[in-house]
Amino acid sequence: MTIPVLICDDSGFARRQMARSIPDGWDVEISFAENGAEAISMIKAGKGDVLFLDLNMPVMDGYETMEVIRKQDLPCLVIVVSGDVQPEARTRMKNMGALEFIRKPIDNTKLTTILAAYGIYNGDSEASHRVEEANKLKTHTLEDQLDAYREMVNVAMGQAGESLAQLLGTFIDLPIPNVNLLASNELSMAIAEINHNECVSAVSKGFVGSGIRGEALVIFNDTNTQSMVELLGYDAHDSIGSLDLEALMDVSNILIGACLNGLAEQLNVSFNQTHPVLLGRHQGLDTLLSDNVKKWGQIMAVEIGYAIKAKGIAFDLLLLFPDDAMKQIYSRLMQESREIA
Repeated sequence: MTIPVLICDDSGFARRQMARSIPDGWDVEISFAENGAEAISMIKAGKGDVLFLDLNMPVMDGYETMEVIRKQDLPCLVIVVSGDVQPEARTRMKNMGALEFIRKPIDNTKLTTILAAYGIYNGDSEASHRVEEANKLKTHTLEDQLDAYREMVNVAMGQAGESLAQLLGTFIDLPIPNVNLLASNELSMAIAEINHNECVSAVSKGFVGSGIRGEALVIFNDTNTQSMVELLGYDAHDSIGSLDLEALMDVSNILIGACLNGLAEQLNVSFNQTHPVLLGRHQGLDTLLSDNVKKWGQIMAVEIGYAIKAKGIAFDLLLLFPDDAMKQIYSRLMQESREIA
């Protein structure tokens, strides 16, 4: 009997990867949804006996979708597939009824094992995985490329959020990454729209590997540093200024390092990273950024707005890539995606 399977993710690249991971021997009919609202409608239409559900989506995210499924008692088995792998995220979803929680990018063998464990699929754990449904989604427009970049960063962002949550002992609210292609002279204006504070502090770290280079910056609202010092539990006997600086550097090191490691794993590269540099404190964004990117032409700017809502803390991680790096990134993403199949 054919089982209706629904893949819900706002990224076409991620939907394609998930479709490729489903075993060929599993008799299923696959449908796709771009957000939770679409998924709920399709489940009610009988197209989602099994749902593979992302967490970070527009319109209706994974948490909201799971809550509707639970409250309305919809006939659907849910497996969460997400880049956000914080323990609290896993606990919240499983408490609402999700069967399992799988980290992106998908491990095909692990997926097959989970399906077998719940009696959903009883085929060979070494089964080949399908590409037909995935290829139906495969295009190469500029928007498709941006979507692939966004999903790549989404996975790395989740790993960085997990590391930061462990450091701070609290839940990190993760956004949908914002990816834009900009001319270098447009960057300061774009950054100003992200962070409306007149004075900020920023830490920068360069990276390079296999023809891919870029710069990562963490931009802090100056009003947040004391709250971070408290979360980190530093010795209150030290001066406030030195504690603030230590907090900025520690959080930046964890965040940038974990995010770059997540990118490196997906691209199958090894990044050499420079030492973190404090670009400035209590300064305007133009002062912080102008000397770092003025030699680049077109730039891929990725903005990730991390937040700790319980403490009123928010800060931005920016990943900046020049145009020559973008081509290398997309080529490697496509290569790794083919190897998954």
